[in-house]
Amino acid sequence: MTGKRPIELGLLYSRSGGYSLFAEACRSGAAAAIAQVNADPLFDLAFLPVERDPGGDLDRYAPLCEDLLRNTGARHILGCVTSSSRKEVIPVLEKLGGTLWYALPYEGFEASDHVVYTHACPNQHLLPLLDWALPAHGARAYLTGSNYIWGWEMNRLARERITATGGEVVGERCLPLGSTEVGRILDEIRATRPAFILNNLVGPSSYEFLARMHRLAGTEPHFAPSRCPILSCNLTEAELPAIGPAAEGLVSAGPYFRGMAAGGFGSSPEAAAHAAVMELARLLNGRPGAEALALPALLDRAPGPGMIDRTTHHTALPVVIARVEGGIFRPVKTLPALPGDPYLARDRTPSAPPQLRVVS
Repeated sequence: MTGKRPIELGLLYSRSGGYSLFAEACRSGAAAAIAQVNADPLFDLAFLPVERDPGGDLDRYAPLCEDLLRNTGARHILGCVTSSSRKEVIPVLEKLGGTLWYALPYEGFEASDHVVYTHACPNQHLLPLLDWALPAHGARAYLTGSNYIWGWEMNRLARERITATGGEVVGERCLPLGSTEVGRILDEIRATRPAFILNNLVGPSSYEFLARMHRLAGTEPHFAPSRCPILSCNLTEAELPAIGPAAEGLVSAGPYFRGMAAGGFGSSPEAAAHAAVMELARLLNGRPGAEALALPALLDRAPGPGMIDRTTHHTALPVVIARVEGGIFRPVKTLPALPGDPYLARDRTPSAPPQLRVVS
């Protein structure tokens, strides 16, 4: 690092708690990119990571984000896993002029001058997944999710998409974050016998649900993955060790799965965190003091177009739909890169034809 200008870079990930597997994947991608930048003579900067660990406690994210921005030189922070933690830190970023680089899939309907979104939003995961699933598996869906913004919004968008194309949501239920009381959900699924299940549970709730569905499929053939698949937009290789054999046959959508050509990353959060650090390095390279600029100014004065949309602060990403086979995600459909469209301003899903009934 001799001769390079040092730039502190904040990391705000929980290394314990229900979402630590995602956090470790992001930390791995960030660490690899930091090492790459620091070793590359083409970059005139070296990142010095300064880390804070909220320990899975939502109430600690905002204070630790403030600590990073007030008490270190970091103006850019990679961090947060859940949408609730991201929303906790945005007011701090606004108050103190920091920027968060967020490397996880999320529910959309957000665009902040203090956040860069390097993973997928619904037009890059949920909607292509449903557009594949409805003709392939049938139009009767059961929706489940964790009882916070990810589950609410993903299920709302899924319901709109399914009903707009003439399908039916046969049931929907959310669980408190961290709850593993999935029995009632399974009872409803057994009673309604959907064509597919959209799983928007997160962390331990999802792991328990998938384990129970795996056992159910072993006794009732209707629920075998080939007949009633479980779909997710937030399932990656980072969580497969926690799911074990119950992962077989699960379907997920994302921009990257292990084994794809670029990068050799272990999961899409790892790839998204790596991309965030590399893009930040590109934006700061040869521009002493640029790390102190607000995000819009940093982008407006940057050389070249870069990967970040200057209006939405999202990125263009490919869409890959993949199924777990033999413990590995194997692509079943791939779409070229789509620009992130967080408010679905470009989505033009045709409405279902009107359902008329005779009255007398």
